[in-house]
Amino acid sequence: MPAIAVLLLGCAALCAQSPPSTDSSAQDSSAAMGFSYSLPPDWAVVEIKPSPPKEAAPQHSLAAQGKIKGTACIRVPFTARRGNPSSVIVVVELPFDCYGQLMTEQDLAGFGLGAADGLKQEFDLTDPVFGLYSLGSHRLWIERAKGSPKGHPETQYIMEIACSILQKGAACWMTMAADEASLHAFENGSVTLDGDAATPLVPASAFDKAPS
Repeated sequence: MPAIAVLLLGCAALCAQSPPSTDSSAQDSSAAMGFSYSLPPDWAVVEIKPSPPKEAAPQHSLAAQGKIKGTACIRVPFTARRGNPSSVIVVVELPFDCYGQLMTEQDLAGFGLGAADGLKQEFDLTDPVFGLYSLGSHRLWIERAKGSPKGHPETQYIMEIACSILQKGAACWMTMAADEASLHAFENGSVTLDGDAATPLVPASAFDKAPS
């Protein structure tokens, strides 16, 4: 799902520059998708105005049409930032009723890799590590890497993205963390998935098991 990676990257770049909204609670609730996610109050919610949709050319292969539809179905319920230089968090979701097909746990690794792949277009990523872990009844795929914008090796971030398949869709949580404190805040954000008990998004054991 490279379109999700492009959207994550675009949101991260805009978040780093956009003014915060008047809502300073830095909390996200996607009740329609069956999950919620919250952060400490020192993160400022950022409102990003989406670009006007471009009219697609009439001729497309079936595969291209599927990608276009997937892009159109992606939603960004939550973006936030903290500090200077800015650390950024973006949450994206892909509802199955819009996308037109379901995903299962067998699709999780491919979905996660696709969501993270587009970051390589704008960032030089090094030392990637992968993990697969459980929160309640859900499995999550995760990747962490060091990243710097292409042409600017002096600017270093910790890039981390975690994805899961829910009952009504797929979701990814991504951070571009400028420091360890921001990374820990992202990982310790409380998440609920399809009614499971609230728990930190990324447990200490998240990277103990690598995806097969």
